[in-house]
Amino acid sequence: MTDLHRQRFFEQIGILFGREPKKPVEISERAQQVHELKRMANKVEVRKTIMLAHEKPHKNTWRNRRWAVLIAVNLFFTVSFGLDIQILEGSLTASRFIGFHLIDLNSALQVMLAHKHIIVNLLIGTMTVLVLWMLLGGRTFCSWVCPYHLLAEWAEKLHLWLARKKLVNDQNMNRRLRSAFWVVFALATFGSGYTVFEAISPTGILSRALIYGPGVALLWVLALLLFEVVISRRAWCRYACPIGLTYGVVGILSPVRIKYKLEGCFHEGDCRKVCLVPHVLETVVKGRAVDTEVTLGPDCTRCGLCVDTCPTGSLTFDIKGLSKLL
Repeated sequence: MTDLHRQRFFEQIGILFGREPKKPVEISERAQQVHELKRMANKVEVRKTIMLAHEKPHKNTWRNRRWAVLIAVNLFFTVSFGLDIQILEGSLTASRFIGFHLIDLNSALQVMLAHKHIIVNLLIGTMTVLVLWMLLGGRTFCSWVCPYHLLAEWAEKLHLWLARKKLVNDQNMNRRLRSAFWVVFALATFGSGYTVFEAISPTGILSRALIYGPGVALLWVLALLLFEVVISRRAWCRYACPIGLTYGVVGILSPVRIKYKLEGCFHEGDCRKVCLVPHVLETVVKGRAVDTEVTLGPDCTRCGLCVDTCPTGSLTFDIKGLSKLL
């Protein structure tokens, strides 16, 4: 790893914990040459090329795949319980798949903090989950499995429609709040001996409601969605939920990532408009890419919306060490 890539690596970790992206100080010579060529390019010709690129039919390939996987995973829990086939038991918080225990990493941490000691059986149950999300990386759990993420995505569409009608305004918050909430939930659990976050986690509430039936806790989920529609879109996922932060940290070194290629990008910004966490796409802003190929950081949810939207194919899914062989 070069000094430039090491610097970017630590910068991306800082962004995961809430630091705002900064304009890079050091840029590779190759990237500088591409940036300079783009500054010298004929603007009229560039606009024509952008218009031609946008004439291609827009596909929602990755979004559709992601929605299908998310719905299938959550329905599998419901069907297994409803038909009593005992293939997948439990919920997203803790489950058992054909005998293998699967425990959410954040939930396992909450339980051990509440009991104030390391529970060996709990650690064993987290290993499969840990390895899975280490390989898939980023906040893949959020966009591909979490049921609240899907509802929040739909709520965001409603928010944006209302914003276009000038009926609501989006209120941005400090992204460091998520790290602060992670600490607050951990300390509250350790001090009270009760898994505080699990009581209000919309992920757990929705998962249990789908499997065992709705309860009064769904009112809390509805309140969160209403807040996101009227005041701040994606507020829970962006500024509060510790699950995303936990999985982001776990997946820092994942081989699965989204790669950005500088040469073909027109910097028209379509990808940032659809991105669920637009700060991870700071590198696509004109003049910001530190190299000709840059991978997105661990706060990326791997949702694929930017890949679907990019008219030039400058954003693609990539598997480190394998993509060039395929």
